[in-house]
Amino acid sequence: MAAWFTFTIAFSTTLITQVFGWGVFEVDLHEFKNHKGLLANGNACKPNCRTYFSICLKNYQAVVSPGGCIFGSTMTPVLGTNSFSAKDSGTFPKPIQFPFKFGWPGSFSLIIEAWHSPYENLPVDTNNQDLLISIFAIQRQLGVGNHWLQDTLSVQQTELRYAYRVICNDTYYGESCSKRCTPRDDQFGHYTCTRNGDLSCLPGWKGEYCEEPICLEGCSERNGNCSKPGECVCREGWQGTFCDECKKYPACKHGTCQLPWQCNCQEGWGGLFCDQDLNFCTHHHPCANGATCMNTGQGSYTCTCLPGFTGVNCELEMQECDSNPCRNGGICTNLESGYMCTCPQGFEGSHCEHSSLICTDSPCFHGGKCWEKDNGRSYMCECPRGYTGLNCEKRVDKCTSLPCANGGLCLLQGGMRMCSCRAGFTGQRCEININECAGSPCLNGGTCQDRINDYTCTCPVGYGGRNCDRILDECSLQPCLNGGLCTGGGGPGKPPPACICPSGFSGPRCEDGFQWAAVSLAVGLVALLVLLCMVGLALRHIHRQSRRQEAETETMNNFSSVQRDNLIPASQLKNTNQKVSLEVDCDSEKSNFIHKNYHLDSYNSKSKEFKDEKSQGDKSLIYDKCLEDKIPLSRMYSEKPECRISTICSSRDSMYQSVFVIAEERRECVIATEV
Repeated sequence: MAAWFTFTIAFSTTLITQVFGWGVFEVDLHEFKNHKGLLANGNACKPNCRTYFSICLKNYQAVVSPGGCIFGSTMTPVLGTNSFSAKDSGTFPKPIQFPFKFGWPGSFSLIIEAWHSPYENLPVDTNNQDLLISIFAIQRQLGVGNHWLQDTLSVQQTELRYAYRVICNDTYYGESCSKRCTPRDDQFGHYTCTRNGDLSCLPGWKGEYCEEPICLEGCSERNGNCSKPGECVCREGWQGTFCDECKKYPACKHGTCQLPWQCNCQEGWGGLFCDQDLNFCTHHHPCANGATCMNTGQGSYTCTCLPGFTGVNCELEMQECDSNPCRNGGICTNLESGYMCTCPQGFEGSHCEHSSLICTDSPCFHGGKCWEKDNGRSYMCECPRGYTGLNCEKRVDKCTSLPCANGGLCLLQGGMRMCSCRAGFTGQRCEININECAGSPCLNGGTCQDRINDYTCTCPVGYGGRNCDRILDECSLQPCLNGGLCTGGGGPGKPPPACICPSGFSGPRCEDGFQWAAVSLAVGLVALLVLLCMVGLALRHIHRQSRRQEAETETMNNFSSVQRDNLIPASQLKNTNQKVSLEVDCDSEKSNFIHKNYHLDSYNSKSKEFKDEKSQGDKSLIYDKCLEDKIPLSRMYSEKPECRISTICSSRDSMYQSVFVIAEERRECVIATEV
């Protein structure tokens, strides 16, 4: 709202200042000379010319004419008599100003009239030309500026020295005083004005109207802002001098963040708030004197001491006397180079191992029974239950023979010794490490890792929680097959996951798809099979054409040979005047072709019958009809395979002269020639 209000004011101001301007035209009268004290009409003033001026300012005219003082006019009081200096007159404010409320046009016309006042007071009527002393008129090009322009005008017996200039009012600038600029330092802007009227932002501000503060150098533009110069106010979730540091989750202890409210655990720390020390040994180095530290989880650890050291952290150096070298109740004293045993009465030796007592001295305590040894020179005590030592002087410590491992504590309860084990261990001596992973606590394929007295689960992608029982994002499990896009996720506040399948696949997980590869292979095999069939048919057709041509050629050759062998010269036919008979049998299309054998008797009978029924001319007609049917023999053979032609030719000397058969596939022709 403030920005809109600022824009409205700025726009309105700019629009108005382009039309209106504010400035002042100033005239400064310096000196007037009228040495003779004459009027314009040549008369002398009586007693002196009491001079005052009428000044008119108007628009530029090539020829200045009186009247029409549209820029303003004024009249001075009497400034002096005859010749005088206007500077010495203190009765009139200087300089003479003509304020204007428009854009200065850059030019003007000025008329200065000197008048004589016969009275002390300024006359009201200036139309009496008899009182006019002189008129000075000029027209000039004049720009805005603080510099005075000096000028001297002479008319008749008078002279006027003066100066003039045009200046803009405060908050107005430019060549025409029409550009307005008001310095301000408030919520709508922070600027001053240049000589040209342009805005000049105050230090620490920027923007079109200097309304935007310049934040601290280095302040993050994304995570910080400011309301005044030099500030860097962080947005929620960010901190630091430059707002470039994210805020961790409030309860996060040993973690970092890359975005606000994260808690990314540092190495060796775990848990939701990174407060579980997974590597106490590395972080704290509790074991001293070169001991080996072993993490046991939850901030616990154990130290394996080097020889000569003891304590929880192996911080205690073992003394020689710690091993109880003195026997039989001797008192051990540590020395710089060893130890010394102070033996009780009746014992001697470096370790008080030798007894100087015998059974008569009653060396056995607590009711122990004494037995002599070495022929009475030494003894041995048989101690009652609960006591031990050479003289039965020590109470039996049952825990001594039952050291508890892994930090277990030995306790005596009702005369029984037992080990109180630390968490994560069991067994009579706490020697068994309880495997917390034995019960498979990690779900959804999580990997369990035993932590001595605890366990941790390494969860697969998409699962979280102590036992991997919490689904973080089902889409991270990549349930969609064949390049499907998983949406949703089933997390808190999310819809259940769904798969957007690519083209050609369907099903909840995009598992159903059309097997384009198998179809393409089948189509290719079919196309190859069709091509092979076409090639086979083409080869078969070519083979048949070749056999047919060979058969036709052989038939024509045989027929020509037969004709040459069996033709009878025409002269012989004439001499013998024998008859030729031709038999043509044409069966229907459906009849089978039958090869006929012509025997001699049947032929003779048929010839006789034929001779009886037909005359010689008829037989000639039949023969000619067969020959002149415009069907060659080869054509008849090729076009009418069902036609069977039998021709029998015989001579007078022989019954059969020539018989040949032409047959192909189901076509059969028998040609017999009879002479």
